[in-house]
Amino acid sequence: MFLSAVRSSKRLSAGVALCAAMLVLASCSDEKKEEQASPAPASPAAATSDATPAATPATPGAAPATPAAPTASSNASTAAPAASTPAPAPAATAQAPSTPAAAVDVPKPDGEVDIAKLMAPGPLPEMAVGKADAPVTIVEYMSMTCPHCAHFHNTTFDAVKQKYVETGKVRFILREFPFDPRAAAAFMLARCAPEGQYFPMVSMLFRQQTQWAAAENGREALLQMSKLAGFTQESFEKCLTDQKLLDDVNAVMQKGAKEFGVNATPTFFINGKRYSGDMSLETISALVDPLL
Repeated sequence: MFLSAVRSSKRLSAGVALCAAMLVLASCSDEKKEEQASPAPASPAAATSDATPAATPATPGAAPATPAAPTASSNASTAAPAASTPAPAPAATAQAPSTPAAAVDVPKPDGEVDIAKLMAPGPLPEMAVGKADAPVTIVEYMSMTCPHCAHFHNTTFDAVKQKYVETGKVRFILREFPFDPRAAAAFMLARCAPEGQYFPMVSMLFRQQTQWAAAENGREALLQMSKLAGFTQESFEKCLTDQKLLDDVNAVMQKGAKEFGVNATPTFFINGKRYSGDMSLETISALVDPLL
């Protein structure tokens, strides 16, 4: 009797163990099915910038003092982060719908001036491109040693010209606002360039800004840049010793500061409304298009 009870007990234990093993196997099978049914998450792509710095204007302050001679040094640097390639999503993974680009954050003007006063003749002839009767006029006050100004001219100015100036919609005027003697010297050289070469000279100096604006010997660096534009040693020296020209460049700056409230570069006036800081083509478009 005792032996029979022991055998029954063993058979019962074996049955329980067999059921437990079957349940474990079933559970593992269900988990495996769930893993196969769920797609692997795609690796997120690394976010990169397109080398557009933050649109932060130069630190506002009182109008800069008149430079005594174009020899002071100034530091300016720009850096472009390298773009990275996003990892491809697995072929079996359905791609999520793309998110629409964020709307442009249209800046508010920080002031407005009388357009007639803004366009009144100044100490120097206007350097402008575009039709005189264009419906929109943009006036930019800039400094040649300003990295924000260089970024605008190196990345956005040509696109603005193509989209708005060459189509007769915008007249674009550049005005000198040198914060330091080296910037004043660069403006003087641009003014001394052959007729019709002011804009190309400004463009070249902005593209090469880090080579001369932060150089230990600014005068020598500007001389080398000027020789690329056709200057000789004599014409270079003659330009930079033209006291009247220096006075006129500084007078443009002083008028901008006193009459139109310019205290940072770049500063843009779009049909008289004042905006400070670098701008993208999208921002320019958001401000100009409603005026057309």
